[in-house]
Formats: sequence, structure tokens, C-alpha cells
Amino acid sequence: MDMAAMDSCGHEMADGHVSMPLPAEEKFTVAVEVCLKANSTARADDVRQAVERMMEKRSMAYVDGPIPVVLGEDQFIDENVESICICDTDSIIGDNRFLLFWQIKLQINVYQLNEDEPGEETEGDEEIATFYEWQLPSKDFHGLWESLVYDSGVKQRLLKYAASALVFSDMGVNTKLISWNRVVLLHGPPGTGKTSLCRALAQKLAIRFRQRYSQAQLIEVNAHSLFSKWFSESGKLVTKLFYKIHELVEDGESLVIILIDEVESLTSARQAALSGSEPSDSIRVVNAVLTQLDGLKKRPNVMVLTTSNITGAIDIAFVDRADIKAYIGPPSVQPRYEILRSCMAELQRAGIIVSPMCQG
Repeated sequence: MDMAAMDSCGHEMADGHVSMPLPAEEKFTVAVEVCLKANSTARADDVRQAVERMMEKRSMAYVDGPIPVVLGEDQFIDENVESICICDTDSIIGDNRFLLFWQIKLQINVYQLNEDEPGEETEGDEEIATFYEWQLPSKDFHGLWESLVYDSGVKQRLLKYAASALVFSDMGVNTKLISWNRVVLLHGPPGTGKTSLCRALAQKLAIRFRQRYSQAQLIEVNAHSLFSKWFSESGKLVTKLFYKIHELVEDGESLVIILIDEVESLTSARQAALSGSEPSDSIRVVNAVLTQLDGLKKRPNVMVLTTSNITGAIDIAFVDRADIKAYIGPPSVQPRYEILRSCMAELQRAGIIVSPMCQG
């Protein structure tokens, strides 16, 4: 096959099918994520310009995935850039299609991974962590978004919603005319990746909004830990937690993403308290949490992500607060294949599995 012809007209896929470029009636915005080396002190604008020049010079076709950084091609990039990745083109062009360089405008997001371990806040004799705090983008979540595979376009749907909600808030859109709470609820059986998806979404937002917010934090709340065995202590835990959150959101240059895992423990506790099977302290705690979440609505730099393993246990008062309610179920055949394929590829990369052809 004529490879020159393929470069200009189409790409041959692994299954023998040829992918064709999208018709060039309009330009599409393509997100490019540039991860800096840990020791780099380069200015983000300088990196953006260097990467854009490199990509224009290569006249490449644009599909999701990493772009090789060729040593010697650009000394500035060699010294400062760890990796370059094209993201989310599949939501624009669909399967077996790609974009050519004259069809796109680049949105280059430059970031540096934070290598610190998460901070934690513990309470009581048992020292149960009430929340963990990550500085984003974090090395702990690097590559997590790309590793998650789902049946539907839930990842793109969540990313578009979250980005739009933050832009609306930042631009001062009238909430009386267009109402939103910036609250997301992911529900479904355990083990389907709800918490991982929330963490990955937080990482994505920190990268995409790097030019708007100079720093970003993920506060991951353990809902169970907010209930103390000591009467009236639970209220103090909630107060302390949200005091910390309000401290963070006071800085308008900081993006704060709150993740409440297993949120059904809050709402089910309120129902139990109303029925008389739980002490009144529980209902005060739950109402305090909901009130505090409502109070964060006026802050433009906050996003709340929640997960639940038991959909039926979430009461209507909380469900109504969620702008997006997405079911995350077990993967079907195609996502299972993609998950297994990525696992095999990683084992091959690590040298644990070796192709018979390579063994000679």
C-alpha cells in the first residue's frame, strides 16, 4: 500500500479498514495536554508556542493518544516536556475518522504533576480520616482518565457539563434564569469505577482550567466518617470539614472539587432519624451537610461530585440537587475487550508477556 497516499488520504486500521479524514467544512477545537518534566521551570506560554510549532511542522493527522517526543527535534521541548497527548477527538469525529492539521485549532493545556502525597484530616481515638486532600494535577491520577472504559459517552458528557458549569459561573450567568448546582451524582453497583471516574474528572478539570485557576484541590470526603459515636461530635466534624472547604474557596484563583463517596450513608441516615431508629444528632448532621452544600452554590470555583452504590437509598432531597445523575453499570462486551486489551498491552510493555515472534 502507498504509505504517502495513506498519510494524505487515510490511515489503515489494525483490522484492515481504512479510516478517512473528516470533511473539512469547519475547524474543530482539539485539546492537547502537555505534561512538563518535574524539574522544568519553563513558562506555559513558551511551551504552548513550541508545541504548536512542532505540531504544525509535522502536518500530522489528529487522533486520540500520545504524540512521540522525538529527541533532537526541538531542544526546548526535549528539556522541558515529559509527554504530549491529544484528547477527546473521538467525541468530535466518531470511530474510524481523524482530523488533518488544517481542520483544527489547538487548545494546548500545559501542566506539571504534583508529586506530594495526599494530606488527610483525622478525628477521634480511632483516627478515622474524615477527608483527604490532593493538590491537582496529581501524579496519583495521571493516566486514570484514559484507562477508564465505558459503554456510553459518559466521560465526555460529564466533562462537557462540568466545564460548561464552571464557565457559566465564572462569567456570571444569572442563576435565576439558568439554574445549576454544579453537583454530579454517579450511581450503580460497587466496583464499576464511579470513584475513579470522579477523581479522573477532577484531574481533567484541573488541567483544562489551568489558565483560569492557578491551583486546584480535590477534597475527598468519607461520608461514613462524619458520624461520630459520641453525641454532638458529628456536628463538629461537619463544621470543621466545611470550614476547611470555605478557606479554600475564598481564594478565587483556586478550583476546589469536592468528592463525597457513598453519599447514600448521609441520606439513609436522615431517613432513619426521621423514622425514629437513629438519634436526632444524625438528622442534624445530614441537614448541616446539605445546607453547607447549598451554601457553596454561590461560589463559582466549586464543583461537587458524589457517588452511591445503592440508588434506592438516596432520598429525593439530595437527588434534586444533582444536575447530572449518571448510572455506571457493569461493562458490556466491547468495553470488557478494551479493558483486557489495555491490560495485555501494559504487560507486554513491562516485558512480562513476550510475543512468540520476538522470542525467535
